[in-house]
Amino acid sequence: MRPPYGITFFGGRPTGRNCDGRLVIDFIAQGLGLPLVPPYLSHEGSFRQGANFAVGSATGLNSSFFHIGDAPGASPFPLNISLQVQLGWFEELKPSLCKTDQECKDFFGRSLFIVGEFGINDYQYSFGKKSFQEIRAFVPDLIQIISMGAERVIEHGAKTVVIPGMIPSGCAPPVLVTFADSDASEYDATTGNLRAKHPDVTIIHTDLFNHVIEMVTSPVKFGFKKDALTICCGGPGRYHYNLSIVCGDKAATTCEDPSTRLFWDGVHLTEAAYHYIAEDWLKTITSILSARASS
Repeated sequence: MRPPYGITFFGGRPTGRNCDGRLVIDFIAQGLGLPLVPPYLSHEGSFRQGANFAVGSATGLNSSFFHIGDAPGASPFPLNISLQVQLGWFEELKPSLCKTDQECKDFFGRSLFIVGEFGINDYQYSFGKKSFQEIRAFVPDLIQIISMGAERVIEHGAKTVVIPGMIPSGCAPPVLVTFADSDASEYDATTGNLRAKHPDVTIIHTDLFNHVIEMVTSPVKFGFKKDALTICCGGPGRYHYNLSIVCGDKAATTCEDPSTRLFWDGVHLTEAAYHYIAEDWLKTITSILSARASS
């Protein structure tokens, strides 16, 4: 990852974040009075105040799912960085955070776990290779994988788990019609089942889809320019997007003020957009936790 990634908050220094600055998880940490969450794969210090296991292009489903029937070595993913792999990294880190079962239950019981969001890469890789019906068919499997991920951290002692919904994978009507309502209802059903199974755990389903849709349809309300789909960093072409010249390439150009744009590089949002989303998440999380503490 090369400049201008990180230009808004990190002085033009790329930090592994697919953004011009901070992500939702960064704003959540700052809102809770914690330092920015360090990435697990490139940090040598302490993780006692947080760890980020996320990796760009990660999928919910294991990478083997996407090349069933392919010739050996034809995997679209050089590495398997799925949710299951990231949970394995968490379990590798665990002994450095706590030693006994009780110590781990106490430590993780005071922690906030965010499982996701997952799904966007699963869908986007499949577009153009599978029919909408085929993609729709694996939605229950994907949601089940995310549910199992939440179950695993709960087994380790998690008492507060946030499960984000999926960001819109496109603004074309077929995409929205195929995935919006069904995903929402299945997420709600899954989180409802988890709450029933673990009544002593606070499970919070946060919204991404509707936040982004509202920003796309009413950009001026959030301080963005009217042409909401035009990205900040990219190459010449419609919406400032070019498959051959992507953000970070020498020929790519960057908008003058990223805070006036919703989309950063065509796939990821700007820091300004993530800030709005994080503010709403924080309100949801803190209000639910306050209600739990007073009950």
